[in-house]
Amino acid sequence: MRYKAIIAYDGTDFEGFQRQNEKRTIQGELEKTLTKLNSGQKVIVHGSGRTDSGVHAIGQVIHFDLDKKWENEKLRFALDTQAPYDISVKSIENVTSKFHSRYDKHHKYYKYTIDLNKAYNPMYYRYAYHYIYDLDLKAMKDAAEILEGTHDFTSFCAAGSSVLDKVRTIYKIDFKYNEDTKILEIMFFGDGFLYKMIRIIVGVLLAVGNKRLDVSKIEEIIAAKNRNLCPPTAPAKGLCLMEVIYDNA
Repeated sequence: MRYKAIIAYDGTDFEGFQRQNEKRTIQGELEKTLTKLNSGQKVIVHGSGRTDSGVHAIGQVIHFDLDKKWENEKLRFALDTQAPYDISVKSIENVTSKFHSRYDKHHKYYKYTIDLNKAYNPMYYRYAYHYIYDLDLKAMKDAAEILEGTHDFTSFCAAGSSVLDKVRTIYKIDFKYNEDTKILEIMFFGDGFLYKMIRIIVGVLLAVGNKRLDVSKIEEIIAAKNRNLCPPTAPAKGLCLMEVIYDNA
């Protein structure tokens, strides 16, 4: 039986999603728990993508196979209560054996949160980048519009990626700023994102907003296909995978 689950996690104390020897990961912890529920028979968990160390998720999608049929809510409850405290299982459903969380066509929605208070808000400490410098939001939005669309995002991909095709489509980059809390949220909607791509883009947008990089340079950076032209990468803790939307859902 194949099951699809939507999970959430606080990525702070994980070395990312993907299983790694001797390191605590979301995939590794879920596989340990599911193997116990599967009478000791090893279970492999497949995710829609691999969030990096320190990155959070509200709507990560996984799938796995079990030897017997479970009632969906009983399985969700068992996995949710036996998994570590920083992983939550929001829903589980049966799917056909053809479903694959990673390879079925889908698009993703990520959110990056920035705390612009002079003194950081402790409630956001684990989930937002504390940035104390003034920002020109209009300039950031102008830069974001240039990044929207289909491009070769080689300049926005960190070293260590094994992906050869770095062409991706960003459908939309939206901004939401709360004057009262001084929290800035940047939302990214796209067909897929490269290794640290969103965090690199956030670093670029912040440099534009802080007048350290001119908007006119964005097209040059895209065309150059050179990661060294981008400012430093924004921290992982501000990034959260909000939703994975499948085309055939």
